[in-house]
Amino acid sequence: MILVVAATEIEMAPLEALLQEEHIRCLTLVLGAGPVEAAVRLTGFLAVHPEAITAVMNIGVAGGYILDEKGPQLLDLYLAETETFGDLGICFPDRIEPLPEDLTGTMRFRMDRELLTKACRICEVNAISVKIGNFVTVSGASATQARGEMLRSRFQAHCENMEGAAVARVCSEYSLPVLELRCISNLVEDRDLKRWRLQEACERAAWAAAEIIKTM
Repeated sequence: MILVVAATEIEMAPLEALLQEEHIRCLTLVLGAGPVEAAVRLTGFLAVHPEAITAVMNIGVAGGYILDEKGPQLLDLYLAETETFGDLGICFPDRIEPLPEDLTGTMRFRMDRELLTKACRICEVNAISVKIGNFVTVSGASATQARGEMLRSRFQAHCENMEGAAVARVCSEYSLPVLELRCISNLVEDRDLKRWRLQEACERAAWAAAEIIKTM
C-alpha cells in the first residue's frame, strides 16, 4: 500500500478529504516541519508497519527559485527528480561549504525512476501540467532572494522544502521507492507573506496527488 506523507495538517487535509470522497485506499502520515521530525516520525511509522508499505509519496508545497519565465511560477506543480540536503555544512553569508561525505553520509537522492515515469504518464493522460526538477531540502527556509539564488545555482534546483531529502534518506534505508510532488506556494524572494498562495497550493498538490494515487 502507498504511504502518503506531508509536513503539516494544512498540506494533508485536502488530500484526506479527496481520498475519502473518492474511496481511494492508502495510508497517510503527518511528519512535522523540518528534516529531523520528518526522519524520526517516518522511521517510527515504518518500524511498526514494515511489510504494509510498498511505496512512499511525499506531497506538499515548496518555495520556487526565481530564474526567468521558464522557471517556477506560483501554483506550478513539480515532481522531484533529485533531493539534496542543501544547507548542511559551514554557512557563510554568500555560500555554504559542504562537510565531508564520510561525516554526513549521502547528501543527494534520486527519486524512484519507475514511480516518476508512472506519475508523469498519469499526469499527461489526465491533462495535469507538471514539471520535473531538482529539489533542495533546507533546515532554515530561505527568506531572501540572494540565498535562494545561491542554492538554485549550486544545485541547479527549481525549489526548496524542509523535509524531502530526509524522507528520501529514510526510504533508502528501508529500500522503499519514493516519489515527491509539490506545488509552488511562493517564490524565494525577500520574504513577503502577502504574495504567498499557501492554501491554493496545498489544494492543488492534493488534487494532483489524488489523481496519481487513484491510478497507481
